[in-house]
Amino acid sequence: MKEAYLEVMFRRGRAIGGYYYLPRRPGEKSVRTIRVEPGLVIDFGRSGKAIGIEITTPGEITASLFNRVLRELGLPALKRTELTPLRVA
Repeated sequence: MKEAYLEVMFRRGRAIGGYYYLPRRPGEKSVRTIRVEPGLVIDFGRSGKAIGIEITTPGEITASLFNRVLRELGLPALKRTELTPLRVA
């Protein structure tokens, strides 16, 4: 996968979780996780590179918080609108 993308899970029309997939090699799996903020868990692949960010409390995650985590990983920030699916329901 070459581009990052957001996947949101819904139950009864409300976002209950999400996952921000980061660029990774095909078939790469998580071998280590780190909870970095309340509601955010980073998954790392065998190489030690971040491969995704689990969003466990979508209603509490702000764009500034999410972007701070991305910056710490050396990744580009998201536009506020890119996190809109977490709040639409």
